[in-house]
Amino acid sequence: MNFVRLVPAILSILLLAAHFYRAGNLLLVIVIASTSLLLFIKSPFVVRVIQVELLLGGLEWVRTLIRLVNIRQTHNLPWERLAIILGIVAAFTIMSALVFNLKAMKTRYNIAHDAD
Repeated sequence: MNFVRLVPAILSILLLAAHFYRAGNLLLVIVIASTSLLLFIKSPFVVRVIQVELLLGGLEWVRTLIRLVNIRQTHNLPWERLAIILGIVAAFTIMSALVFNLKAMKTRYNIAHDAD
């Protein structure tokens, strides 16, 4: 059941790796994709690494959104759909970091529970 809870984070990591693959940055593809293997290690440090990766990944999607919208606007091409799609991908990636706030994830990764 924990795997199902991790699907958004894993999907976000793989989408980010695909983004860098398309850009031709194979080193980042390997580094980013391999961090999903860290999820097998039950450590609070792993959670923080993945959360930072997802937050930085969300910022990368926002940067890409801005860059592509500017290019499309410069060439008088439609840009609204692109902005919506990449905005959703950025939000999904950032929100994927929140899966580790679930009680089951805190237990799995030995994260101190807040007072309930």
